[in-house]
Order: sequence, then structure tokens, then C-alpha cells
Amino acid sequence: MNPTMALGSLERHLRDRRDGGRTLLMPYLTGGITPDWTDHLRAFAEAGADAIEVGLPFSDPTVDGVTIQEASNAALARGATVRRILADVARRGEPAVPLVASTYYNLVLRDGPEAFCAALRQAGITGLIVPDLPLDEADELTDVAAAAGVDLALLASPATPEPRLAEIGRRSRGFVYAVSRMGTTGERAALAESATALAGRIKENTDRPVLLGFGISTPEQAVAAGRGADGVVIGAALMRQVLDGSGPRPVGAFLAKIRRALDQET
Repeated sequence: MNPTMALGSLERHLRDRRDGGRTLLMPYLTGGITPDWTDHLRAFAEAGADAIEVGLPFSDPTVDGVTIQEASNAALARGATVRRILADVARRGEPAVPLVASTYYNLVLRDGPEAFCAALRQAGITGLIVPDLPLDEADELTDVAAAAGVDLALLASPATPEPRLAEIGRRSRGFVYAVSRMGTTGERAALAESATALAGRIKENTDRPVLLGFGISTPEQAVAAGRGADGVVIGAALMRQVLDGSGPRPVGAFLAKIRRALDQET
């Protein structure tokens, strides 16, 4: 990949907000989880999201915890597919904030990277996360995605050694996804001690925005995570509410509490 490649629209958007003094907030939503699932996109944007991660459900996930697995299973049981989810997104029109698709490499390979990334961009999605794609095999998808106008964000964990962190920072696009703890996604009683240390290590190696995720469940945890990272990803805590029957308005209200807590801290 050419490291001098121009910034994509997702990264420009996140950099502008970060450089303006804002702690970034990216909520996660499983595509197709309910009949009105796209209404959550509007609710999340209105609650102050800076970008929204849209999960493309896969039957055999490797990093998703119990809650996101349950959400994916619910979406698949409703007949959710990549094409249907992207069609739903496209029907909503231009998104109020950037959308970032997340899924597993099997779904990318099924259609081929070119067709997959072109379909994302046609639906208005400008970012992509593929957690099971190894760094050493990421160049092809990174280049194909960039050519389609999609930023492929790479992940780093507390176990990632320094030379590899530098490489991830160089080759990631849009942002770097910092995994707060070893293990799967899911709600936690407390933020892992390794979280802020990891964010700091990544920021020593790149100027790209660093978003911290996995296990951030409360406004207090989001504030603590935001002290070390440029922003936070909230997933399982939101999907648990959706699975329990909460609609876009109450879930959006919970996200707005996190937004207010982050803003009060800055």
C-alpha cells in the first residue's frame, strides 16, 4: 500500500472532529436486527455519534461476545444478508454521519474484495473493519477499499508488540481500532487497566485517530477510555437494550448520556 495515499473521507471527518477538541463516539448496530433497524441510525446520529459501526452478521464470529453473537443470530433469523442490509442503508439516503461496516473476511471473499467494497460505497458506507484479517495479508483489501472510497481500519491489542503497532498505525486507514482487552466483545463491570495504556502506545506511533472498544458499557467507562484514546466504540451495551426490546428513542437517549459525559470531560 502507498503510505502517501490521500486521506479518505472517513479519516478526514474523524480528524476534523478530533482536532476540534471532541472525543469521538462510534456506536455499533447489528444490521437487520429488527424490522426498524435503520431508525437506530438516525437516533444514534441525533444522539451525537461521530460515526456509526454497522455489523454485517456472520454465522461463525471469532471476536464477538455473547451479546453481539445473539444480535447477529437474531438478524440472520430475520433473513438479514449483506445485500439486504446495504439495500436498507441505501434507501435511507445520505447518512448524517459516516458509516463503518464491520464483518468477517469470509463475507468479503464471497463476492470478492472489489465487488464487496464497491457495494459498500454505493450504499454510502465509507469505512470497513475486518477483525479476522491478518495485518500481513491486509494490503490487497486496503488498496481495493481505498480505490472504492472506503477506509479499512486495522485493530491492535494489548499484546501487540511495538514494531507491529507502528506498522498498524502506518497501514490503517480512517482510524486505528484499539481493543481494550484480550478476549471477545461484551459488557464489563470495569474498564480493563490495559485499555488506556494501549491507546497511548498506539498514539506514539501514528497521528490517525485511535478509537478504543471492547467492554465499554457506561458513561463513566467511556470517559475513562476517552482520557487516553481519541474516542470510544460502544457496542454490546447498546445491542443488549435492542435485544431486550428497546426502540431507537430510548437506546438513543442512553447514547446521548454517554455523549454528554464525554463533552463534559473535554
